[in-house]
Amino acid sequence: MKIGEMTARTGVPQRLLRYYEEQHLITPGRDVNGYRVYCDVGVERVTQIRTLLAAGLPTRMIRDLLPCLRGPDPTTLDGVDPEFVAALRREADSLGTRIDDLTARRTAILEFVDVIANT
Repeated sequence: MKIGEMTARTGVPQRLLRYYEEQHLITPGRDVNGYRVYCDVGVERVTQIRTLLAAGLPTRMIRDLLPCLRGPDPTTLDGVDPEFVAALRREADSLGTRIDDLTARRTAILEFVDVIANT
């Protein structure tokens, strides 16, 4: 299928499909005139990528995880490297730190709003 049909089947804009290709998350074939050609397995792969992105994984980690996926469920995995699991934990810790920072900043802004609203 061409990129337009892939967009229709997955709901992913053409621009994002090209980005996934640039990030080495998908590798569409090419027909004789150079147009991208996607297969049904590509639909499943794009769905997996979207699920993993929605879970907060960055594309660099998704790229490492994709070869381990077995089937449409992105939690069905084979051969996950323990270092990858450690990297996921570090990513979660990093997100926690960012959340704490954002929460503190939000609190500071709200306190400032209270001060200036009462003057």
